[in-house]
Amino acid sequence: MNLHTIRPAKGATHKEKRLGRGEASGKGGTSTKGNKGGQSRAGYQRKMAHEGGQMPIQRRIPKRGFNNIHRVEYKVFNLGQIEQLAEKYSLTEFTPENLYINGLIAQTDRVKILGNGELKAKLTFKVNAVSEKAKAAIEGVGGTVEILK
Repeated sequence: MNLHTIRPAKGATHKEKRLGRGEASGKGGTSTKGNKGGQSRAGYQRKMAHEGGQMPIQRRIPKRGFNNIHRVEYKVFNLGQIEQLAEKYSLTEFTPENLYINGLIAQTDRVKILGNGELKAKLTFKVNAVSEKAKAAIEGVGGTVEILK
């Protein structure tokens, strides 16, 4: 085998369609684009969600519900979970920074403590919100709660 004899495999390459180069080419006239309409003209771009005249799905389906732009979302932790997390990650202080470092919350998440479960460890809490039951349980064990703004 010599370099000057190397060729692509049979059927691997194709000739380019030469559109609009006369009737004899078989691709003249309308250049395979059909007669008239947006798709036959230069600069045609299919619009997103266009369904060819059919009523688009976003208009067929009724609007439902309401999104309150002032809603405050919290990452919720129960006292039972906190007991396990404190043992697993050896936490003495339960703060958003510590939780973020250990990969439990995102950096922008707000943290709320709820009173489900039991807490035996004495911990310091610096969180965005806490329920009354959880606060009483934490202070009953000897821990402290600080609300962050």
